[in-house]
Amino acid sequence: MIPNYGSAVIHETRIAGPDAGPYDLSAGPDGALWVTMVHAGQIVRLVRDGHLDSYQLAPASCGPSIITEGPDGAMWFTRNRDHRIGRIALDGETTSFPVPTPDSGPFGITTGSDGALWFTEMNSDKIGRITTDGAITEYPLSVSQALPAAIIAGADQAVWFTLNQGNAIGRITPAGLITLHPLPTPGAAPVGICRDTDGAIWFVEIAAGQIGRISPDGRIEEFPLPDRDARPHAIIADPTVGGCWFTTWAAGRIGHIAPDGKIDEYDLPTPSSEPHGLAVTGDGIVHVALETGGLARLERVAIDP
Repeated sequence: MIPNYGSAVIHETRIAGPDAGPYDLSAGPDGALWVTMVHAGQIVRLVRDGHLDSYQLAPASCGPSIITEGPDGAMWFTRNRDHRIGRIALDGETTSFPVPTPDSGPFGITTGSDGALWFTEMNSDKIGRITTDGAITEYPLSVSQALPAAIIAGADQAVWFTLNQGNAIGRITPAGLITLHPLPTPGAAPVGICRDTDGAIWFVEIAAGQIGRISPDGRIEEFPLPDRDARPHAIIADPTVGGCWFTTWAAGRIGHIAPDGKIDEYDLPTPSSEPHGLAVTGDGIVHVALETGGLARLERVAIDP
């Protein structure tokens, strides 16, 4: 049974200066949080007791963006500004692999069901696939200037992604077959995407102020936020209680959407903190990267029946 939640407690911890730019984070197999610092060109590892290790990338302007656990137990991330895919082992050793297409702008990344990692190329209208030994294959989209953004592995063996300027949700099979599903709302500009525990794909529409859901057969539902100007940016499923968590970049909130579309939102303590990526750890705590230099930690408070 899903608990009945009424409120939340949010704590913020500063992990860097305002120019470092915590952007995305993911829980690693070591139990630590791994954070990209998009402006400083660093990967940060944070453990439960607050100990922090920082690993400098070269060049510092490489723009580490989205990070995920790879199939090999290392953390993999996109380097959006020098157009490479990065890998960091749990001991901090880093390597990177150039994307074949120049100036491709890799952004989203996810581990697929085929044991490889899949990523988006924002500038070149392609979806990329990289094996753990660094071999890259690219798949061109049938549309131009579509700005493929976030990407997630589906329950159907395929990988799903958002087209921010193409205003569509895409699906690519392990064989490279691509299908596009246009969104009902014009100019919605989808960004973040995730898969829930029931196998449905959820996404955010940053320009429309909505959360969307697409079924495996392509049926789309849209759920308007109370504040349509909130600019939802990232979204992640919560395996502990169900539903999905999302950030609203302009409003400075963390939101939760239940499977039935019910939305709850919680204000961050610091105004204009620019929340972006999220991670949910096994204890049900929601962690959020704040581009102004911190991490937020949200714990929901259950109401007794």
